Amino acid sequence: MAEWILRPVPFIERCNERYGDFFAVRFVLGNILWIADPDVIKRVFTGDPDVLHAGEGNAAPLEFIMGPNSVLLLDEPEHMRQRKLMLPSFHGERMQRYGDLMREITDRDIDDWPVGAPFPLRKRTQAITLDVIMRAVFGVDDAERLARLRGALTPLLDMGTRQLAMIVIAFPAMRRTLGKRIWNQFMRRRAEADALIYDEIRRRRDDPSTVDRDDVLSILLQARDEDGNAMTDEELRDELVTLLLAGHETTATSISWAFDLLLHHPHKLARLREEVAAGQDEYLDAVIKETLRIRPVVPGVVRKLTAPVELRGYEIPAGTRVAPNIYLTHMNPAVYPEPKRFLPERFLGNGADTYSWIPFGGGIRRCLGASFALYEMKIVIPAILNRVEIEAAGPSERITRRAITFAPHADGQVLVTAKRPAERRVESLASAA
Repeated sequence: MAEWILRPVPFIERCNERYGDFFAVRFVLGNILWIADPDVIKRVFTGDPDVLHAGEGNAAPLEFIMGPNSVLLLDEPEHMRQRKLMLPSFHGERMQRYGDLMREITDRDIDDWPVGAPFPLRKRTQAITLDVIMRAVFGVDDAERLARLRGALTPLLDMGTRQLAMIVIAFPAMRRTLGKRIWNQFMRRRAEADALIYDEIRRRRDDPSTVDRDDVLSILLQARDEDGNAMTDEELRDELVTLLLAGHETTATSISWAFDLLLHHPHKLARLREEVAAGQDEYLDAVIKETLRIRPVVPGVVRKLTAPVELRGYEIPAGTRVAPNIYLTHMNPAVYPEPKRFLPERFLGNGADTYSWIPFGGGIRRCLGASFALYEMKIVIPAILNRVEIEAAGPSERITRRAITFAPHADGQVLVTAKRPAERRVESLASAA
């Protein structure tokens, strides 16, 4: 358990070398069966969701942050109801309307980037993705409300990515003893954030213009299930926080990883710059796929068995957590020759395989926001390249753990050597609709 927390990549690589692509690990919270075999992963992703519970597998400690109604933490009919209600928010055509907003937010953030002094890129991409979430998902345009919401959500998000805080949240005994101060701080921050989120939900319910808006909250407010029922305020709160936590930290980290890799492979960066300048995106798409392969932000996805399941000749007992290991699957040399080399070319002309390229999980539990995250990366990366000349401020960064994510150890230190002015286009989602 200590090795998995403190040195996760060397630990799982050593296990993989010794035991192969199918092995069990004993943890404090129970055994986990890790899988890096695409054929077995296919069986897990396409298996009976009533037997392979993803919600139950993810519950601790995320429930205390996301809430019990989060689509990530539900199973069986409750999960399908919430998923169907949320799917229209991420329709491809609708996401295209967020593009100008994403560029505008990126440009405004770049305006404040220092020239000639190293800084952590992941901190800046976090600021960008947080503003995208608050405006495209929460639909908040008013500057004062944006500042209040940002001020309440940032401390809560920070606790959700701190290893010690997540340990305290996960273990009840820690909340009452050594971690009592951290637990009380977390509960206070969550209450402050919830008060503003519920206020925003009430505002939007009472606003007659909501039906004409195109942000995710407005769409969710109008969504109805098969029985004609709308989401409750509590369900809306939990889904908004889920989208915030799952879509903010992960996308920001993926963008910083992309630049860490590109800046240490100048020929790849030069090719990408040329194609972006020419208005082409094939190589950009390959860079994004390869970044998510070689530096997946989430190391694995979990299913908890409600009944015994046979996998590769073994009967796996009920109660076991079965976890396709994203990192090890992406490092399989039989699928990806020279797996530790950054080679975007491997995805040119080749689509990513459903069961060996799994940065967003798979099956009916595949991340709802996957298309949103990919689209945001395709907007933000070229926007940065168009505005700045940028170099690495140190060696290629090793992987470190930030609670449940894999991030650059020094937050992606970069140096901007020159900056170009941006073309401004300001347009709210409300007016765009």
